[in-house]
Amino acid sequence: MHDPAHIDSAILGARPKAIAALLRYFRDLDSAEEAFQEACLRALQTWPHKGPPRNPTAWLIMVGRNAALDARRRTRCTEPLPDADALTDARDELTAERLDESHYGDDILRLLFVCGHPTLPATQQIALALRIVSGLTVEQIAKAFLVSPAAMEQRITRAKRAIADVGVEFDTPGAAERRTRLAAVSTMIYLIFNEGYGSTPDSAAAREALAAEAIRLGRLLLSLFPADPEVFGLLALMLLQHSRAPARFDAHGEIVLLDEQDRSRWNRALIDEGRLLLERAAVYRNPGPYQLQAAVAALHARAARSEETPWKEIDSLYQVLEALQPSPVVTLNRAVAVWKLHGSEAALAMIDPLRSELDAYFYLHGLRGTLLKELNRLDEARDALHRAIALANSAAEAKLIRRELDALSMA
Repeated sequence: MHDPAHIDSAILGARPKAIAALLRYFRDLDSAEEAFQEACLRALQTWPHKGPPRNPTAWLIMVGRNAALDARRRTRCTEPLPDADALTDARDELTAERLDESHYGDDILRLLFVCGHPTLPATQQIALALRIVSGLTVEQIAKAFLVSPAAMEQRITRAKRAIADVGVEFDTPGAAERRTRLAAVSTMIYLIFNEGYGSTPDSAAAREALAAEAIRLGRLLLSLFPADPEVFGLLALMLLQHSRAPARFDAHGEIVLLDEQDRSRWNRALIDEGRLLLERAAVYRNPGPYQLQAAVAALHARAARSEETPWKEIDSLYQVLEALQPSPVVTLNRAVAVWKLHGSEAALAMIDPLRSELDAYFYLHGLRGTLLKELNRLDEARDALHRAIALANSAAEAKLIRRELDALSMA
């Protein structure tokens, strides 16, 4: 008997390419997923005894495709079938490789784009990608998003229906559309990462896999675009942010702010990899938003102590990012650097004009409360912190603000 863990790993690794190729053949997400599941069942019946084939991906594509075609013939399905000349026996792995290897890059990009289609709300994009590309079960995804499996199943079904209604093209994308698709896919992957990275101790067990899965998808995207500096930047940003995960909460599950984190607990391997990716991106001399954000994260990672943080360099990077991609959230982040460099008054002057746009944003009110407290404007600080606690996204965030309010009451 062959190692079950090795077999599971082979199937998981083959999933994106296999699902993507089957989507090209059948031009329907449900059909592609069903064909892949049937291939997986057959693999689990034969691979434990015979071992995985030399090319598990090609085997799964061929078995899934032929099984789906057989099912269509049995039900006398009238939908057009893929070109019969393209079919081959599943045992002919060399033929299967020749059929599909040249298409893999476009196939996976198409699959990622379908899941991250701009017509879908972000929550549906993430759910669909985790289900179709990553292979997480509906129960796993539901647990990560703190909803019932039935509600998550409906979310995924609505996403598939919307994709069908839009009538997504399945032809090989041209250069211009590839660029458009890349931006949409990058955004989707980063959304998945933030869902996982934003987990708190009460949800970490269910959501910690999301950040790791986003990093895996980032690596996959880099394999498709090995000369794109923004893809380097996206992966570097996720790795550098994820490196801090072990130090973000204390033993009681309370948030530890960046300045107070035990930096010896940061994952140096992830930091080193992220910085190397940034160096490779810099060769292209074409900085973009992901590279700039990753560069900020790298500067934080470089500081052995919070007192050594190069705030002037960070402020400069945020100024470039503001010019390149204006956003109230970018300005809010820059305000932290301005606070460290020029004091509370200067930072407050930057963020007060943002209140109309970010009134429902927890971090704006939390930062305002801290700055107002430093300026001894205690009543205003109290109001800002009460607004922040009302907007807290988790019990840990609420406890963080409660500590600030308790300290105010003693001032």
